[in-house]
Amino acid sequence: MTIVEEDLAPPAAGEARLRHSAIGFNFIDIYQRRGIRKLPLPTGLGFEAAGVVEAVGPGVSGIGPDDRVAYMNAGVGAYADRRNVPAAKLVKLPEAVGDEAAATLLFKGMTAQYLLRATHAVAPGDLLLVHSAAGGVGQILTRWATALGATVIGTTGSPHKTPAALAAGCAAVIDLNDPDWPRAFLVATGGRKARVVYDAVGQDTLLKSLDCAAPFGLVVSYGNASGPAPAIDPELLGQKGGLYLTRPSVFPHNAEEGALRAHAADLFDAIVKGHVKVDVGQRFPLDRIVDVHRAAEERRAEGAILITP
Repeated sequence: MTIVEEDLAPPAAGEARLRHSAIGFNFIDIYQRRGIRKLPLPTGLGFEAAGVVEAVGPGVSGIGPDDRVAYMNAGVGAYADRRNVPAAKLVKLPEAVGDEAAATLLFKGMTAQYLLRATHAVAPGDLLLVHSAAGGVGQILTRWATALGATVIGTTGSPHKTPAALAAGCAAVIDLNDPDWPRAFLVATGGRKARVVYDAVGQDTLLKSLDCAAPFGLVVSYGNASGPAPAIDPELLGQKGGLYLTRPSVFPHNAEEGALRAHAADLFDAIVKGHVKVDVGQRFPLDRIVDVHRAAEERRAEGAILITP
């Protein structure tokens, strides 16, 4: 990855030009850099940022110069100090939500929003298993689910991340380095299995995640931090208790402008209520973007990573 300078054209019809104030990092950035999620090369990277509108192109309404906005699905290219994006992909920021909060929470928070509201409507009394509970999405998912009345058991890939997962609201935290971690999960719950398992790890965990779901429970594979998840024979789901398995994504849930803004409003409401909090683990300037990816790949990052232009 290399920093380059380019002339930025005026915003075209339907576009807005932004001056970024804060840029978010997400693990999908690594998938794309590695070629797991292929992009035509050369390409920019980054899905999420917050900033101020400097100008708008023809046909744009509802968004104007000096508006504080954020986005999480306006095409790759957020690793930049300025860019033009489709105005329909922008959400206005309420006064109570700062730029850093928006840049670190929008993509991850919108992921948690669909997982908690659409994939499964989390209700009081639900027992959830959340993998990578000390990570950016994991902490948001845990805090929000706990606020909704669920009990969350978390996992981490490193013991030094346990305090962060506990601080986010986990009732107990399981170390994934233990080869028999499903047994440790059942010990922590007194033998009770999870209504939903949220698995963002993929290759290293998914098969064992099936052993942690209650009969007719749901296993949600929404990330591949350890590599692509293994193929699963549908017969195995029946043998494990008539389980449901899904592989959702934040993008289809927010493809329509109206849905995007409604879901963002739900997230912002959760932020204002304190159900979702900013937890910036590390800050990096944009010219150290290589260090950002190394920290994430080596699992040295706790909480969200913030990039400053």
